[in-house]
Amino acid sequence: MKIDFNKNSKSLWTAWFAVILFFTICIVFPLFCVLFSMHASDLKAVFSQKIWLQAVKNTFLECIASSSVSVLVGYTFAYAVAKTNLPFKKFFSVVPIIHLITPPFVGGLAFILLVGRQGFITHRLLGLNISLYGFWGLLIAQVLCFFPMAYLICLQSLQSINPNLEQAAKSLGSSNLKIFFTITLPLSFPGILASFLFIAVSVLSDFGNPLIVAGRFRVLAVEIYTQLTGWLNVGTSAILGIILVVPSILLFLLQNKLYKSMNGKMATIGGKISSTYTQTNSSLAANIILTIFVVFISLCILAQLAAIVAGSFQTLWGINTTFTLKHIKAIFGYGRELKNSLGFAAISALLSTIIAVFASYIANRTNLPLKKSIDIFAQIPSAIPGSLLGLSISIAARHLHINNSPLLIIIAMTVAFLPFSYKIITSSFSQIRTTLDDQSRSLGANQIYTLAKVLCPVSTKGIYFGFIYSFIRGVGTLSAVIFLVSFNTPLTSIRIINLAEQGDWGKAAALSFVLTLVTFLILGLSLLPYKIGSKKVR
Repeated sequence: MKIDFNKNSKSLWTAWFAVILFFTICIVFPLFCVLFSMHASDLKAVFSQKIWLQAVKNTFLECIASSSVSVLVGYTFAYAVAKTNLPFKKFFSVVPIIHLITPPFVGGLAFILLVGRQGFITHRLLGLNISLYGFWGLLIAQVLCFFPMAYLICLQSLQSINPNLEQAAKSLGSSNLKIFFTITLPLSFPGILASFLFIAVSVLSDFGNPLIVAGRFRVLAVEIYTQLTGWLNVGTSAILGIILVVPSILLFLLQNKLYKSMNGKMATIGGKISSTYTQTNSSLAANIILTIFVVFISLCILAQLAAIVAGSFQTLWGINTTFTLKHIKAIFGYGRELKNSLGFAAISALLSTIIAVFASYIANRTNLPLKKSIDIFAQIPSAIPGSLLGLSISIAARHLHINNSPLLIIIAMTVAFLPFSYKIITSSFSQIRTTLDDQSRSLGANQIYTLAKVLCPVSTKGIYFGFIYSFIRGVGTLSAVIFLVSFNTPLTSIRIINLAEQGDWGKAAALSFVLTLVTFLILGLSLLPYKIGSKKVR
């Protein structure tokens, strides 16, 4: 397509240049710095020593196992919510979402409090002197952490299935089991595959759970951090990061391809289920089994939250259960950490949202050059493990002689949470007809004015929730910033990990409890305007 450069306003070209400059400096250049920091001797050492080969095997074993079990649990939970007469369905449908918005490392910390050496379940209830550190402990912690993602994706897939197909099969005499294996499961398979690919990328980049739970079970995400902070081995860290990012990018490309193919197929699968209609395809025995399963998983999630709360008020977890307020009082000494976490999260969420708005508009509604590259680089950070992202920005800052920790933290958080904002804003823009752009242009408005006065107001909800999501995740972010913090810029998430490594479980639990409360408070306040608006409409 021939581009008419005269039709594009100067303000649009300025926005295009700013987006290209941001991607070049904050994504492309840091990744090249990582590549050029590797040496032949480091490469030889990594691929010749058994310790690193074992870490690679452990990482991929853990990725496959955790992703598979997470999808199995998430799909089963979603099926119970969508296709059975589950009691208290509304409550159980919200439980995974509640767990999804908690800081990601809280699950690992709660896991230790419950089933660690001094765990409430293993030590106090069962009287066992066992340790679940290692592969099995990490598997359980990651499944509980990531299955809510599979639940949301699979629930949407199950609800998109036209119930008339299942009703027709039932009227022809098919059993519930046959309907599940011949209709429900095949039609929901795209959602299952999409959730597996999404979770696999997340598991590969997971840092908090392996750091707390894995013990001697070495995985690449943690080894990248250990090699740089413990041994100052930049080359080895860079090579391990590259090994980790290659499968992440492949999974990301497969995920994107599947997403595009699903967009075309979902309309042929069926329509939305009426809000007054519930399709049930399970027998009484299946309903009972699925109800028990959902209750058990929900209890595991609620037990994790309860462990964080209980640990905040016990003198010494697992040994002295006397009620105390000393851990809660100690939180007032971490005011700077909380202030930094909230401040950096707010700034980075705002920046990622603004960049996502311009990038989405340029990539999908203009004829500017490099629009496909902008589309790719706006999404590629989701395939970059957080530890590698932080490492690459740290190395790039050294080359540029930048020693501004707050700036680097904000850049890392902005890049890390850009893909979600970009996807949700792109989805919002795609629902707006391009004829509105044409009509605005025909009245003399330029592209930036059209974006600000037409597209953004119509897409307010998507833009708003993209900002809120980035803000919530930024408050508890860990892996992307762990290389970038300094003595003057402590963060709550880093402080919690340090307290946990020191064995100060009471303060770690109390700080996690406060951070979780802050997260829920932010989400509650963000939803308040829409609840008020819906009441007014009624």
